[in-house]
Amino acid sequence: MSTLTDTRSRPLRDLRISLTDRCNFRCTYCMPRELFGAEHLFLPRRELLDFDEIERIARIAAGLGVTKLRLTGGEPLLRRDIDVLIRRLAAIDGIDDICLTTNGSLLTKQRAHELKAAGINRVTLSLDAIDDERFMAINDVGFPAAKVLEAVDHAVAAGLTPVKVNCVIQRGVNDDQILPMAEAFRHTGVVLRFIEYMDVGTSNGWRLDDVVPAREILDTLRSRYGLTRQPAGQPGETANRWHYDDGAGEIGVIASVSMPFCGGCTRARLSAIGELYTCLFGVHGHDLRTPLRSGASDADIAAQLAGIWHARDDRYSEQRGEETAQRSRSGDADGRVEMSYIGG
Repeated sequence: MSTLTDTRSRPLRDLRISLTDRCNFRCTYCMPRELFGAEHLFLPRRELLDFDEIERIARIAAGLGVTKLRLTGGEPLLRRDIDVLIRRLAAIDGIDDICLTTNGSLLTKQRAHELKAAGINRVTLSLDAIDDERFMAINDVGFPAAKVLEAVDHAVAAGLTPVKVNCVIQRGVNDDQILPMAEAFRHTGVVLRFIEYMDVGTSNGWRLDDVVPAREILDTLRSRYGLTRQPAGQPGETANRWHYDDGAGEIGVIASVSMPFCGGCTRARLSAIGELYTCLFGVHGHDLRTPLRSGASDADIAAQLAGIWHARDDRYSEQRGEETAQRSRSGDADGRVEMSYIGG
């Protein structure tokens, strides 16, 4: 099978599948309550891709070179009978890695073992502060950090390893949590990854001034710990990886704002209603649900998907500059798809 590449010679290797636009958190940087409150209309169930449709797209994508799937949301564990879908995805030839990103609120000990048995290889959890009061303010539903830490332990015990924890850092919000977060996960085998606050969508009021760049995050870490840079574990890896010099484990920084990595991006994203996005910062998706539901053959859909990827020229983060910064300060919206719609 020949390698499917885009206009910048980037292969398609990863497919991130959003299972729902719903989430039980109202994180201020993703689904702020003032925009996603009680009156917000989420997608009706009939609009969502069903498991047959998701499996079919995943199988077609595997035939085009995709080897890794990541299930996202919203909060993917809100999707009923997700274990059934996972088993079906795990049976697809060519798929050798299935991951799941979750806020951890529904990841009980039993659930973690069920996910492992169904075919999930690894999980990534979100935790933006180790301090309970601070974290509850960020998620805006009063969910304590201690409960996410319990979910991390459940994931480790179930063998969903290496478990990763993502922490989005915002200036003046949780930048004082960098060292406490690092200290909490040293010597645990859990990989903590700090993420620069990104201008995904238009609902989070993003401003460039709110970004704590990777260099500053690393300077903060180095004020207490010795760190040594590690090579990428695989092509297209998003995080810059570091090891503690005292053997306490690994830590990562995802710096799509200050150090863009568009040149190695191998990821496509499928929204819960079947729109394919070739960039996290995309404005318009490509409709795959309509052909799925109107009798298109697998060959037809494969040709459409291949054509979308072959024509891809996305490099938003590399092009981000004063125009983006000015737009964020002025509050102008440009219609980019929301993080909760296509996952991270």
